[in-house]
Amino acid sequence: MNGRKLVLENGKEFYGRGFGAGCESVAELVWNTSVVGYQEVLSDPSYAGQMVLMTYPVIGSYGINDDDFEAKLPFMRGMIVHSYTSIPSNFRYTKTLSETMEEFNIPGICDIDTRAIATILREEGTQKAIITDADTKLEDALRKISEWKLEDRAVKLVSTKKRRYAKTSNPRYNVVVVDCGIQENIIEKLNQRRCNVTVLPFDTTAEEIAKLHADGVLISNGPGLPEEATETIELIKELTGKLPVIGIGLGHELIALSRGLKVFRMKAGHRGANRPVELTADGRIIIVNQNHGYAVADEGVEKAGFKITHRDLIDRTIEGMVDEEKMLCGIQYFPCEIPGDESRDDIFAWFINKMEK
Repeated sequence: MNGRKLVLENGKEFYGRGFGAGCESVAELVWNTSVVGYQEVLSDPSYAGQMVLMTYPVIGSYGINDDDFEAKLPFMRGMIVHSYTSIPSNFRYTKTLSETMEEFNIPGICDIDTRAIATILREEGTQKAIITDADTKLEDALRKISEWKLEDRAVKLVSTKKRRYAKTSNPRYNVVVVDCGIQENIIEKLNQRRCNVTVLPFDTTAEEIAKLHADGVLISNGPGLPEEATETIELIKELTGKLPVIGIGLGHELIALSRGLKVFRMKAGHRGANRPVELTADGRIIIVNQNHGYAVADEGVEKAGFKITHRDLIDRTIEGMVDEEKMLCGIQYFPCEIPGDESRDDIFAWFINKMEK
């Protein structure tokens, strides 16, 4: 492992050792607080244009396997960890994390003070950063950071380019997934509920969906500035009241924008598998997986016809809402942690119920 360093846009430098690809990378730096699941984090399309600081100290201990990828191609731009291990202990592993990152040209840096970096992100908010050689001059690193900007319309980068199918045995429903950066386990969850799934690009039209005789539509999670997904927002407007529509992550935000609500950028965002969310109907608390840097503002939600169903327990931001009359439902978190657990998967139960009716 060669000498590398991480430079933040506030001028702070952190020295460590490199793993993965040896290239230089500039990106938006965010954190993830998950204890396990670094393969899913690496392959989550929602991290397009971002490098991820893993706050759990030991990463790489169970390697990478062939089954747990959330997408065929990872779009992450870097990973920062405290301690990286290149000797996995897991009978399922086929490659190390470093080998996989090298294959997809993603740099990593380890032996670095991740607690100090996490504190900066918490206090100062998400910021741009660069992974570069240890001998890169600070002024050169800061210049590259200042010149870099997040790719426009990141959703276009990660969305499927062609129609694809995910069929199941004894299907009861036909569901269209509008791919803004879909995770494969969401498609699997729909298949488990006897839904044949057709995955279409983010700029799909309502006419194309009508030809497929869909029973319902799912707007997926994904990266980037929500307002830039203009085609998907217009699609939701056209489908509203005609078919059940659910949105997850970015899809939830796009549903809000389609009804004239506001979406704001969060200071540091929610990213991790251990975030508490309250179900407003009965006060139950669930621990969920989240990955979002934007949230729907409270202003005008009820006037727009929505009922708030979920709130983050810590900062009280909206994590779920529903409009029963217009058959619209959105959640900000990932609903697929435990198959069949209705306390977590209630959005799918709601979706199936609406399609049945």
